[in-house]
Amino acid sequence: MSSDEVIAFAQQNFDWALQLGLNVVYAALILVAAYWVSRRVKSFLESVGDNKPEIDDTLFTFLGSLAQYLILALAIIFVLNRFGIQTTSLVALLGAAGLAIGLALQGTLSNIAAGVMLVAFRPFKLGQFVELAGYSGTVKQITLFTTEIATLDNVQITIPNKQVWDSAIKNYSAYNTRMVDLTIGVSYSADLKLAEHVMTQIVTADARGFVEPAPFIKVTELGESSVDFKVRVWCTASDYWGLKCDLTRAIKDRFDAEGIEIPFPTRTIIQG
Repeated sequence: MSSDEVIAFAQQNFDWALQLGLNVVYAALILVAAYWVSRRVKSFLESVGDNKPEIDDTLFTFLGSLAQYLILALAIIFVLNRFGIQTTSLVALLGAAGLAIGLALQGTLSNIAAGVMLVAFRPFKLGQFVELAGYSGTVKQITLFTTEIATLDNVQITIPNKQVWDSAIKNYSAYNTRMVDLTIGVSYSADLKLAEHVMTQIVTADARGFVEPAPFIKVTELGESSVDFKVRVWCTASDYWGLKCDLTRAIKDRFDAEGIEIPFPTRTIIQG
C-alpha cells in the first residue's frame, strides 16, 4: 500500500470517526434535551391538576406521563435517523406490536378510557355516597382502572371503570337537599282526616324538615288492603336518614295512640 493510499485510508477513517463522534454528541444532547423537556411538560400538566382542585389530578398525572413517553419516543426515533438507521420499518413494527397489545388488553384499555372519562366529567367525587353498577357505598378511590367504594357495613368493593361508566350512576351526595318520601298505609275504616292531621303535626314539628317547599301529605292510592298516604318533606342531605327513620317511628307511635290502624297481611287457616 502506497503512502498516498495510507493517507487516504487514514483520512477516511478519521472522517468516519469524527462523524460518529459528532453523532454520539448530537444524540446525547438530543436525549438530554428531550428528557428535560419531557420532565418540564409532565410537571406542567401535573401542576395544572394541582391548581384546579375541582378537577381530579389523576387525569393530569396520566396525561403528564403519556406526554413524557411520547416526547422520549420521538427523540429516540430522531436519534436513530441521525445514525442513518431507517425507522420506517421500526415504526411499522411498533405499530403492529401496539395493535396486538391493544387487542390483547382490550378490556384493560376500556377501563383506562372509562377512567379518563370519569376523572374528566366527575359524575362523583371522593367521599360521596353513590350507587355504581348495582353497589352502594362511599367513594374511597378513583384510579384509571378501577373505582373503590366502601359499603355501609365497611366492605371494600372494587369495580372496573368500564362497568361504572356503562351503568347508571346514582349520586346521593350530589345535591345539598333531599326529599324524604314515605308511603304510609291506613285501614279503610280509619279516619283519614285524623290520620292526615296527625302526620302533618309530626312533620311540621320536626325542625329538620323544610317549610319551603311545603310538605306534601295526601292520599295517593287505594290499595288492596289499605288507603295509602304519600308523605314528602324536604331536608338537608345530611339529615335525610335521621329524619326518615324518626318520622316513620313517630307516625307509628302516634297512630297507636290515636287508634289509627295500620293494616298488615293476615292469613286465615281453616281446618276441616
